[in-house]
Amino acid sequence: MSALISRLSWDDLRIVRAIAQNGALAPAAQMLGLNGSTIARRLAKVEQVLGTALFDRRRTGYVTTVQGEEIVALAERIELDVVSVARRVSGHTQGHAGDLHITTSDSILLYFLTPMIASFKALNPAVNMEVTVGNGALNLARGESDIAIRATKTPPENLFGRKVATIAWAPYAACSASAPPLSDARPMADRQWVSYGGMLSGLTAAEFVDGRVPRDNIGYRTDSVAGAAAAIAAGLGVGYLPCMLGDLSPDIERVGPVEPALTDDLWLLTHPDIRRSGRVYAFMSHCIEAIGQHRELVEGRLERPSGPSGALNGPWRPLRFPAVPQ
Repeated sequence: MSALISRLSWDDLRIVRAIAQNGALAPAAQMLGLNGSTIARRLAKVEQVLGTALFDRRRTGYVTTVQGEEIVALAERIELDVVSVARRVSGHTQGHAGDLHITTSDSILLYFLTPMIASFKALNPAVNMEVTVGNGALNLARGESDIAIRATKTPPENLFGRKVATIAWAPYAACSASAPPLSDARPMADRQWVSYGGMLSGLTAAEFVDGRVPRDNIGYRTDSVAGAAAAIAAGLGVGYLPCMLGDLSPDIERVGPVEPALTDDLWLLTHPDIRRSGRVYAFMSHCIEAIGQHRELVEGRLERPSGPSGALNGPWRPLRFPAVPQ
């Protein structure tokens, strides 16, 4: 057995996994930066060493056999181990320097997180920040991101994190002259509405509006919360937004109270393997401190002057976070 293992390498396992993922040799070769003949030769070698076929060669492509599935599963386990060890080593040696990849939603990033990142960068200029916007499933285990900042009530159990605030939602409307007057006595449900669709059609706010507003009155849907804020500002209708976005948006104002049914939790999440990495720990600590200073905004308790319509409007100011000592 030891002689057999010595004849296989991590590259061999990567090739098997790439073929399984792509179902053909050519795209697997392109994925790994190799040519097709090399991939075919290496696969033949692996199957010869193991004494079994790892794929059924069909007209529609390569399909893993039972033995092939076991090898693919082994390759994936090894990859996770390699990523885990590499990140721990890299984190300890680089400290407050190197790359830091963050994933979050557009509504959190726009006015709230961006100034937080700026104040962190002022203290840690050697940390290079990259932010990916999306609401998809988290896969921090594979190193696709270091930190996730998410609105969720059910964070993944395999991640390490901390709930830092409760996110409040409220209805907003445009405060421009082109928008319908907020003194309009019509019930809210009779107005035109902005809501959510696509990847965000399951959002609690979307279901809340669908259950209370006639379908014909929902004239605009989007799969972006920041996009919904822009649509509201353009006068397309009333809509629900997180207060941390709505209260900072320059052209909209709150037109109703916080809706308790829409509250969410704000989480900072990372993978347990890198939670004590210098730059990861520093950024999460910075965020916790900064968010604590602006908890009233996140939780919809920010006091703003009342305008003529009675809405919670007032002069817009960009959110600023003071530098937090590390």
